[in-house]
Amino acid sequence: MTDQQRTYPDGVPSWVDLNTPDPGDSQAFYRGLFGWDFETATPPGVPPYEIATLGGLDVGGLAPTSDASVADAGPAFWATYVSVDDADATVERAVAAGGKVVSYPQGGGDGGRSAVLSDPAGAEIRLWEPKRRLGAQKVNEPGSWVFNHLRSPGPDALDFYRAVWGWEDIDMGGTTMIRRLGYGAHLAATVSPQIMEMIASVGAPAEFADVVAAWSPEVAAGDPYWHVSFSVADRDVAAARAVELGASVEDTAETEWSRDATIVDPQGARLTLSQFVPPT
Repeated sequence: MTDQQRTYPDGVPSWVDLNTPDPGDSQAFYRGLFGWDFETATPPGVPPYEIATLGGLDVGGLAPTSDASVADAGPAFWATYVSVDDADATVERAVAAGGKVVSYPQGGGDGGRSAVLSDPAGAEIRLWEPKRRLGAQKVNEPGSWVFNHLRSPGPDALDFYRAVWGWEDIDMGGTTMIRRLGYGAHLAATVSPQIMEMIASVGAPAEFADVVAAWSPEVAAGDPYWHVSFSVADRDVAAARAVELGASVEDTAETEWSRDATIVDPQGARLTLSQFVPPT
């Protein structure tokens, strides 16, 4: 690991944020669960956008879902952002591939530009064209974002993403992983010079260096969506703490690489707590 800022090439997920009808309650929950601090990134007079930090490094965001009352604003949800070099050009490719524009590219001050898309199946995916804010700076460590998972039925669910970003899918132990070719080389040249050695040390295939997400045809509830996972040191301890703070545990699972608990936070947002457990 180096002191260099983490950057994200075009087509790589770079950020997650929580959209919540009760920002104060949500801040209290995630502060208690992950130890996050929050700082307001927006100027006075506009709906506040909070940057969540852990150890002084950006880990995600938090935004109000609506100016309406909490009762009318609907449940919270975690959103996934993909880094793009040109938001306008990406929107054009997305529309040509059958996607819909929910929100056209708009400025986020000197931080960057964002847009919101819906893929042909209805899963929402967001774009981030970075300026000053490059994306999450602490990842894959307890209390930080670790993975994104497209939950969408149908064999053509990935066609949209192949057309927009050139993503490739590969079967790894029965799980369909999504690769952005060249991402591993980018990591090796920037923040993770030893990435190939680290991957080999836990018995993962070399192709895993390019993995940016996963896909599953199973949708836990409702419409297709992008699911967000966070790293924890101990799944059971973290899940118990989440329940103490008002969450509910929806499901637990063990995989070849992790022990997971999917929870629903007090405002209705679904997320997974994932403990990395390399094969022995």
